[in-house]
Amino acid sequence: MSQFFQIHPDNPQVRLIKQAADIMRKGGLVVIPTDSAYALACHLDDKKAVDRIKQLRQLDDKHNFTLMCRDLTDISTYAKVDNTAYRLLKNHTPGPFTFILNATTEVPRRLMHPKRRTIGIRVPDNQVVSALLAELGEPIMSTSLILPGDDMPLSDPYDMRETLQHSVDLVIDGGYCGLENTTVVDMTGDEYLVTRQGLGNMEEL
Repeated sequence: MSQFFQIHPDNPQVRLIKQAADIMRKGGLVVIPTDSAYALACHLDDKKAVDRIKQLRQLDDKHNFTLMCRDLTDISTYAKVDNTAYRLLKNHTPGPFTFILNATTEVPRRLMHPKRRTIGIRVPDNQVVSALLAELGEPIMSTSLILPGDDMPLSDPYDMRETLQHSVDLVIDGGYCGLENTTVVDMTGDEYLVTRQGLGNMEEL
C-alpha cells in the first residue's frame, strides 16, 4: 500500500520532503508533481526502481528517461554541453522543457537510448520537486506518468493513489499540475529540433 503525502505547492513541508527523499533513497518509486504534469520518479542509481517503472509503463529499452536537476550545476556531469547550448538551457530553465543531450559516462547505461547514448535533462519550475532535489543532493530519474493504453498523463492525486496503490511507494499530492507534457528539444545534432511541442514555447528555434 503506497503512502500519500499532501505537500504545499508553494511552501513544501520540510518534514514531508525529508520523508519522501528517504523513501527514494531506499529504492522507492514515487509520483511527484512538476511544472507540466505528474511524473514517476526514483533514485538515479536504483536499477530495481527503474525496472519497476518499465514494467508499470510497459516501456522497452529504447525509452529515453529524463534526469530532473535542481539547476544547471549538474549539467556537465551528465551531459556534453557547449557554450551555445548552455546559453539556451540557461535561458529556458527552470521551465517545462526536456532537452535531449549527448550523455557523459556518468549516466548509467540503462537510462540511455541503447544506440544513441543520449539523455533527457530538465529543470522543473516546481517548489516541491526543487525541495526534494535539494534534500537528495543529486538528480532524480523520471518519466511521464502515462499508463499503458492512456493518451494523457494522470492528473488527480486521489485517482493516482487508488490506481497505483500497489505499484508505487508514495504519491505526492502537490496540487493540480495540468495535463500537457514538456516541450522536447533535441540538441544532439548540428541543428536543434523541437521533437515534441508541449507546454514550453521555444521561440528561438
